[in-house]
Amino acid sequence: MIDFKGFPAKMRFTPIPNIVFSALLPQITDINELKVLLHIFEIVYPKKGKVRFVSNNELMCHAGLVSSIKGADGALTGVLEALVNKGVILHLAVEESETAESIYFFNSEANRLIIDQIRSGEITISGLKPGKRIPVTREEEPDDIFTLYEQNIGILTPLIADELREAEKEFPADWIRDAIKESVTQNKRSWRYIARILETWSTKGKDDGTYRGDYKKNTDPDKYIKGRYGHMVQR
Repeated sequence: MIDFKGFPAKMRFTPIPNIVFSALLPQITDINELKVLLHIFEIVYPKKGKVRFVSNNELMCHAGLVSSIKGADGALTGVLEALVNKGVILHLAVEESETAESIYFFNSEANRLIIDQIRSGEITISGLKPGKRIPVTREEEPDDIFTLYEQNIGILTPLIADELREAEKEFPADWIRDAIKESVTQNKRSWRYIARILETWSTKGKDDGTYRGDYKKNTDPDKYIKGRYGHMVQR
């Protein structure tokens, strides 16, 4: 049983951007990644100045976090690498008194510029300097379908998030992105229209000559008609 006494009358708060709830949480399925992400917010946001990051040592000092992460030795490092690979945080190898250290920034345009300036020497951090081993910069990836939907179609409700997750299982991500863009071009910004586009492409193929079968997707072409939300889609 969880030994939680409830929320006190007075307590501190940690701000979390709305995009975390709308675009990021639907993609995080590992509880350890969620735990580490929340601790990073807790550590980073109270810091002052434009260069705000969390070090591996800072996270290791949170005994409750480290002990709660299930896995083999080095589990924290593995979780951090997973968040880097997802594009949530950025990693910079540094040296502290000739000792290797890792620091992490939230992945934003401002922080990408700051990391470049640290590497070039334009910005210095007291006690730290860029490490000799610079990790390969993560290639820019297209927006995920959740972000693309919210930025171009409308609010990402739990129901729509479920539909997008189901669509990911049936169609290539670039098909879903293209369908969202097509709905914007036609000024028919709704999941119903996007689903109809995907249904049409699944049976007739896309204009570029590709078919869903090319991606080894063996699913019912009437999924969006027969499914739980079939009433939302009409032929």
